[in-house]
Amino acid sequence: MYDLTDPKIIKYLCSKYGFSFSKSMGQNFITDPSVLMNIATKATEGAEGVIEIGPGFGSLTAALATKAKRVMAIELDRRLAPVLAETLSGFDNVELIWDDCLKVNMQALLNDFPGMRVSVAANLPYYITTPILMNLIEGRYPFSRIIVMVQKEVAERLCAEPGGKEYGAVTLTAQYFTEPEILEIVPAGSFIPAPKVDSAVVSMEVRERPIVEPKDEKLFFALIKAAFSQRRKTLVNALSNSGKFGDKANVQRAISALGHNENIRGEALSIKEFSDLADFFVKNVENEN
Repeated sequence: MYDLTDPKIIKYLCSKYGFSFSKSMGQNFITDPSVLMNIATKATEGAEGVIEIGPGFGSLTAALATKAKRVMAIELDRRLAPVLAETLSGFDNVELIWDDCLKVNMQALLNDFPGMRVSVAANLPYYITTPILMNLIEGRYPFSRIIVMVQKEVAERLCAEPGGKEYGAVTLTAQYFTEPEILEIVPAGSFIPAPKVDSAVVSMEVRERPIVEPKDEKLFFALIKAAFSQRRKTLVNALSNSGKFGDKANVQRAISALGHNENIRGEALSIKEFSDLADFFVKNVENEN
């Protein structure tokens, strides 16, 4: 069995199969065995099955297969087929799904794990990290947790607290559905080819129920989107400019009801305050009717 964390082995396989890393697909493979094992250990903590996104040469896949009862790996790049056929030949509990993870029927895949708790593990390409994460989270799939390797900046955004520049709509969406936590920082030198920035492993425990329960979830997320669509503007101006929450005076009344002044910006509000603000607008509509 190959040591898929050895750069020499990776280069040998590249040469053997005429494979070249695709910059457009964000292919950067992990070469730190401790990081791979940490991800595999966390992904299989209380979960018998794992769905992996982007197996690459199969280094994380192999680590997962030693700990999980079943692993499904979704890969878009069919050039990797002969490589993975060789590197994963020793595992009978791994199934490869050749598809786009943004288009695959995720619920159908989950149905193939009868009676198992299932987690997601992935070394996500930088260029498409947020769309993949939002698809996994907003799909409300019954994952136990999502363990992802992402750009350090994205990890900080997922785990941000109110008041910082990293805090935004992605933060609130992630924290609404999950409990994100940075497990470790992974330097750029731990990949081949090495990216220009460091990465981080993030564990996202999927909540059984969202952390807050707004009366109108659609309006709650529309409010968040509007609040951060114009970050440099005050919350009053951002919301009134959106045209979805009444005129400026109405927005000012809502923000005052929360106990804030009209100069506050969206990044200063906690997720609970966003929920309360959304409920205020819902109540106003009910009163008008």
